[in-house]
Amino acid sequence: MTAVLVDTTVLIDILRGRPRTVERLWRLRARGDRPVACAINVEEIERGLRGERETEVARRLFDGVEIVDLDRRAGVRAGAWRRAFAARGVTLSQADCLIAAAAFAVGGRLVTGNPTDFPMPEISVEHWPSGE
Repeated sequence: MTAVLVDTTVLIDILRGRPRTVERLWRLRARGDRPVACAINVEEIERGLRGERETEVARRLFDGVEIVDLDRRAGVRAGAWRRAFAARGVTLSQADCLIAAAAFAVGGRLVTGNPTDFPMPEISVEHWPSGE
């Protein structure tokens, strides 16, 4: 079973019940892949929740998704990416670099609605368009 980090954009669409995104998630599982997330994804979702119902739905979602650790190696990798891209005039966010580092740590696969946020050549990015 291969881990695939599910980015916040995709998690939001799952929480909103977007049919194509939910279908993609089921296909991912049917192929034997294992969806995972990291603490950054949890924080980004938690920050946007409104009301008890949304909170309960989000908690159920995260109960069914493994949350992978962000450790020292992930921090070093994220910092190195930010530094290298900044040297070329490209600004990457801390959160996106940490999410990418978490994806790298579990095998280098990431699904997102924002593929341009993850230009790191060391990870494989699959575009799941937002709002579907």
